[in-house]
Amino acid sequence: MPLPYTLPRVGSGNEPLRIAVFISGGGSGLAALLKFQAETPRLHNTVLVISEDPNAGGQVFCEENDVTFVGIRLPNISDKSLRRLSHEEEIEVKLVEYDVELIVLSGYMRILTPNFVKKWKGRLVNIHPSLLPKYPGAHAHRDALADGATVSGCTVHLVDEGVDSGQILASEMVEVLPTDTLSDLQNRIKIIEHKLYPQIIDDLCSGKIQF
Repeated sequence: MPLPYTLPRVGSGNEPLRIAVFISGGGSGLAALLKFQAETPRLHNTVLVISEDPNAGGQVFCEENDVTFVGIRLPNISDKSLRRLSHEEEIEVKLVEYDVELIVLSGYMRILTPNFVKKWKGRLVNIHPSLLPKYPGAHAHRDALADGATVSGCTVHLVDEGVDSGQILASEMVEVLPTDTLSDLQNRIKIIEHKLYPQIIDDLCSGKIQF
């Protein structure tokens, strides 16, 4: 039976919840979260950004906001399972070092192992560019267009041992236009993601989300 979720503690002004953001690329979602946190005092603070790519473009936002960026390459191990476990062990060392309490996946393209998820279940959140449970996986926009969908959107959810199958926290709909290309749909949904995700993270850290 899957383990239940253990939500993070409620942050406070004196002790904001300590967040690590995992990214793989340009970090536009990271930038949106950092901007949200800078607008007014929040009950959470991004203390660490981790990527499997030491040259990930998103590190520029870390430099601008005085947030530690750590690039952790996949180790040179031929066995794929051992490689994943070893990589996550290196990540765990950094999470402990920075006293991280909540992990935010933001354009992180690696699938975490069940072992890692179990340790963080309820304190590991993701945003997916579809109205889950429709179109899970890495090609949500392509799948929505191929299916002739008239609506799509984005979904914030807790991460479980499956793929985009965890407890849904919030979603928002976006119309799919007849003329939409993949990039058209992606860009329009991304605008909504950058508004919805920081707000739901804020709700989670302030105790507004309970179940």
